[in-house]
Amino acid sequence: MSVLTITKENFEQEVLNSDKPVLLDFWASWCGPCKMLSPVVDEIAGEVTDDVKVGKVNVDEEPELASAFRVMSIPMLAFIKDGKVVDTSIGAKPKSAIIDMMNL
Repeated sequence: MSVLTITKENFEQEVLNSDKPVLLDFWASWCGPCKMLSPVVDEIAGEVTDDVKVGKVNVDEEPELASAFRVMSIPMLAFIKDGKVVDTSIGAKPKSAIIDMMNL
């Protein structure tokens, strides 16, 4: 499955009402560490299609979602199960750390 672009319009359907856990990547186009993390998130999305949805939230385009998740620094990853945040991570991380965060 490809990475979903998460907006306030599809957030409830794709994240809150998801039948799978969701990994969200909060990012911005001007953020260097976000650019480093993006291909890692894309790679994970291609590998965990049966277990996890992966979405990206552009904090400049979706300030309400960024605020709702209390995003203070980016990149920030949030892992959501049953509509609730179970873990977060700030900064660029290696793929193994992200997989560990999702307990896969």
